[in-house]
Amino acid sequence: MSEKPIVPGLSAGDDPPADTTLPHTRPSDAMEGFVRRLGQLASWVWAILVLVIVFNVIQRYVFGIGAIWLEEVQWHIYGVGFIIGLSYALTADRHVRVDVLAERWGARTKAWVELLGIAVLLLPFIIAILAAGVPFVETSYALNERSSAPGGLPFRWVIKSFILWGFGLLFIAALARLLRCMALLFGWPKPIWPRG
Repeated sequence: MSEKPIVPGLSAGDDPPADTTLPHTRPSDAMEGFVRRLGQLASWVWAILVLVIVFNVIQRYVFGIGAIWLEEVQWHIYGVGFIIGLSYALTADRHVRVDVLAERWGARTKAWVELLGIAVLLLPFIIAILAAGVPFVETSYALNERSSAPGGLPFRWVIKSFILWGFGLLFIAALARLLRCMALLFGWPKPIWPRG
């Protein structure tokens, strides 16, 4: 039976990231730990979503009562869980990849591809979403936007603000991953390798 590698910043019961080929760094551990804790907290929205769906189904099919606001709550909960989950997936290295070529590459080649992908594609995309998202949320707040459906939810800006929260967390997760790639490739920040 093999032991889990010791990774700084994780508690004894926590699972280490799936990818242990990249070294950790003190800054990346702090950033990933922050994102991971928020991701674990946000994972409870899925249990809440199931309860809301069950309640809605019972209300609709047993009692014949439909509520548009309840359906909108379902969409909002799903949206929050999904957008917060993006950053968690990146820190845990559980995001979707196409490994047809990457499985043949060495650790340094993979790190170069990941570093370039994060620096050239992911971070600029996140910055563009955040830049466009701020006025989007501000306008919704200023107009006190609400659902256009009769009986829908007010305060539409609250759910729209999760675009900023989610992509802000994704920015932190991407930056942490970038630091881990840099630690492997350049030795800076100082790499911390798992012991096993």
